[in-house]
Amino acid sequence: MSETKTQVFTIAETGETASERGNRNKKRCIFEQYVQPCLAELFGTSLFVFVGCASVIGNVGAGVIQPAVAHGLALGVLIMVFGQISGGHFNPVVSLSVYLCGGMGLPLLLPYVLAQMCGGMIGAALTKAVFPFNVYNASLGGAFDVVNKDLAKTTLAEVMMTLFLITVVCMGAVNSKTRSPWVSFCIGLTVTANIFAGGSLSGACMNPARAFGPAVVANHWDHHWIYWVGPTCGALLTVSFIRLLLGDEKTRIVMR
Repeated sequence: MSETKTQVFTIAETGETASERGNRNKKRCIFEQYVQPCLAELFGTSLFVFVGCASVIGNVGAGVIQPAVAHGLALGVLIMVFGQISGGHFNPVVSLSVYLCGGMGLPLLLPYVLAQMCGGMIGAALTKAVFPFNVYNASLGGAFDVVNKDLAKTTLAEVMMTLFLITVVCMGAVNSKTRSPWVSFCIGLTVTANIFAGGSLSGACMNPARAFGPAVVANHWDHHWIYWVGPTCGALLTVSFIRLLLGDEKTRIVMR
């Protein structure tokens, strides 16, 4: 009885009817399910691309150590911070793979991709704003430039590195049998390892949003298609392996 009286007293104090309370809860649910995750993807991708481009522009050495460590650390931290809100994708092919493996709903897929592309442009524009013009231009604003003119090998490198990344994402975050609380740390390490391995081959993009933002801001589009085709093919190949062979009973579509 005391609990009931307390509830009545609270409602009387606020002047809120049951219908108004229901509408408020519905709006909050819509915001938390659809709006807030997209904002997290926009904000997180902006920060990731800013740090990534800045690490390339301000690279004091000729090697890939600084970009590799900066990309990996930034991504791992951002996934840890925003993972409970949006999943911490910050990458269109990650969102596509997670959807195809059953880790997110279709209504969020396109909004996620759009938010990531806008975040990539915002991050790249902020990088341009903080660096001197000559330093920015010397490194193409952190945009990807194909050094090896063998485009087939460059695309294959992107396929393989993205395959490694998406395997860690889907097996570590989506597949219930192999899900790990350390997945954000593992994804960051995977990105770092891939840049060490393939930075001199293709730049080790693995992320169309990371390639698109600087390409727009710096207006550098040479062989830009590689950074869409390679990661997308790598992601689809990984999803095929997980859906057919490696996934748990819920994810696998054969031998269930």
